[in-house]
Amino acid sequence: MVVGATGQIGRAAVGVLARDGWEVTAASRAGARDEGWPDDVRAVRADREDDAALAAAVGDGCDVLVDMVAYGPEHARQLTSLGDRVGSAVVVSSVSVYEDDKGRGFDTQQEPGGFPEYPVPITEDQRTVRPGDTSYSTRKAGLERGLLAAGGRLPTTLLRAGAIHGPHCRTPRELYFVKRNLDGRPRRVLAHGGTSRFHPASVHNIAELIRLAAARPGTRVLNAVDPDAPTVAEIARAIDAVMGVESESVLVEGPPPAPTVGDTPWSVPLPVVCDMSAAERELGYRPVVRYAETLPDTVAWIEGRLAGRDWREAYPKMFASYGDLFDYAAEDAFLDTVDA
Repeated sequence: MVVGATGQIGRAAVGVLARDGWEVTAASRAGARDEGWPDDVRAVRADREDDAALAAAVGDGCDVLVDMVAYGPEHARQLTSLGDRVGSAVVVSSVSVYEDDKGRGFDTQQEPGGFPEYPVPITEDQRTVRPGDTSYSTRKAGLERGLLAAGGRLPTTLLRAGAIHGPHCRTPRELYFVKRNLDGRPRRVLAHGGTSRFHPASVHNIAELIRLAAARPGTRVLNAVDPDAPTVAEIARAIDAVMGVESESVLVEGPPPAPTVGDTPWSVPLPVVCDMSAAERELGYRPVVRYAETLPDTVAWIEGRLAGRDWREAYPKMFASYGDLFDYAAEDAFLDTVDA
């Protein structure tokens, strides 16, 4: 059973599991299907916030429950309560649970000197934030702690995903460069010398990890990222290549020279790069795709969503999070000073 089956990762995971020979029940709030799924996938309606509805969807039980949308200790308790009917679980978490050796993490990155200095690469042994209700990171940490503590009752593989990418994303980071190209912007400013690295994670690679973990039950934590971690400048050039355009990158050392200028959804002053050795060792994992190989599908999906629509309507969550990054007037004013 896959919970959150029509989300970005869920669509890929359902297809991979079904083609691997599993009988798959795809649970989502709308009970919808993806056109790419095999015909024998069973779609059911279930809101994971409704304990009774989720329990009814599980029914007499399942060998593996895959959860894309678990978030917080209450969901850990919900899943554990089904332990007598579920053989094992695979649950998506996030690399945002990591903190550095000085206690800095994703929640402190906006503070002066608050960006974490992680080892490169980050292994699963890196310390994590204290569980709590204050943020996405602390709630994911609470989810992890609850499920790991209940591993004897419900063996669970937790996958700490990086910057997830692929079609069907409501906040695609790639929109940043796709929209600029569609708007005819020939130059872009990149802070930190364009060297920022925030490890991406393809839905296809995450789906492969889910497939392997489903067949090898256990209680474990694994990173879930791509085999490569390109810089933001490399990402920009790769998207240009897919779209058949040429753009100039104006590289600025250090932080953005002005608010919203030179910032991107990947911009970080220090690298966030994860190690995948544990997944290779424990699951026999081998990556399915590299980052650039996924871009044609991602770009096509974004362009299709934008066709004939205002981008704020097509991607309202992206607008809420990153709308200021398309302040072209501020960027043009900075470029004028560079040219002068």
